[in-house]
Amino acid sequence: MGWMAKRRLRTGPTAALPAKPDPAELLRIIQLADPGARKDGDDIVATDVRVYAAVEAEADLTGGELEKAWAVRVAAEGPLPLDFFDRYLAEGLAFRLKGLAVTRGEVSDPADGGVGGPAVILPVRPTAEELAPLLEQQEDDEFTFVAGDIKAMLVPQKGQPPAVQELLPFATELTAIELRGDEPVKLGTLALELSEALNGLVVDRWRFRVDAAEDLVPPA
Repeated sequence: MGWMAKRRLRTGPTAALPAKPDPAELLRIIQLADPGARKDGDDIVATDVRVYAAVEAEADLTGGELEKAWAVRVAAEGPLPLDFFDRYLAEGLAFRLKGLAVTRGEVSDPADGGVGGPAVILPVRPTAEELAPLLEQQEDDEFTFVAGDIKAMLVPQKGQPPAVQELLPFATELTAIELRGDEPVKLGTLALELSEALNGLVVDRWRFRVDAAEDLVPPA
């Protein structure tokens, strides 16, 4: 790969993967973040971004962290994507496909954890009474709840993640129940229970839809 090709890989957030992804599987995963994502030739087009077909990259893309890497670059189509959708998309892809994320030349491993957990996105802000079967409200704080060692925060959802577009016909302002804890499967199980009880959708910290608690666990 020549110098120009390597430079081109660094113009947008990139998922550096240890194996070439299957195009159909890549589309399926991207549709968890944007159900409207579609094929466009060898690429995939989603909200405000183009996900370029995987190309083989040299080891210096990841600073030698991966001996061999396939690069899936996410580039803005027009203005910069809202709510860091391009970066989140690259990081979410890297998490699900056992890879690393490269943004502005910095390499990170999404499986290492970090700030943020799953969230339940709701079309209507729930009352404390509606949450009571699953969450206990903290005294003198109408926005903070607990369930054992899990903390839940009731906050306005910033932006409108493409993954939750199906909620938008019923609401223009979404509410998120942000969950924090040390055990991903417990977090996912509670999130899915809340979602079912309150007619919402569960997303991970990159705003990919979560259908099973195990979706929050890094692939083996």
